[in-house]
Amino acid sequence: MGVRRLLDTHVLLWLLSSPERVPEPLRTELVEQAETILVSAASAFEIATKHRIGKLDASALLDRWDDELLAAGLAALPITAQHALAAGRLEWGHRDPFDRLLAAQALAEGLELVTVDPAFRAVRGLQTRSW
Repeated sequence: MGVRRLLDTHVLLWLLSSPERVPEPLRTELVEQAETILVSAASAFEIATKHRIGKLDASALLDRWDDELLAAGLAALPITAQHALAAGRLEWGHRDPFDRLLAAQALAEGLELVTVDPAFRAVRGLQTRSW
């Protein structure tokens, strides 16, 4: 079994709509190890929020969320109260609530976060995969 990974929201969107934005070696790894790739409920919340306020056209994805994850071989990661508490308590100056939840979930569940966002480097103990 490979490394268990959590996708940052932008990586999820790229894999589903613009896979060429993810480097080929990593894309192949993610496809081959899809059963160990998780998508947080925080990403669903973030995408729905950005769609609602007009920053993202994601109606097709939102209407078929479960089917899209299933077709890509990805697994959903729910947000627990422990995740939410950890996100709120996380010693990290970053204020984005979606990123805070993703970082807290990755830490709590022992997941490697797949992201290109350099802000995550400041989270002590967080393992990331970036390019």
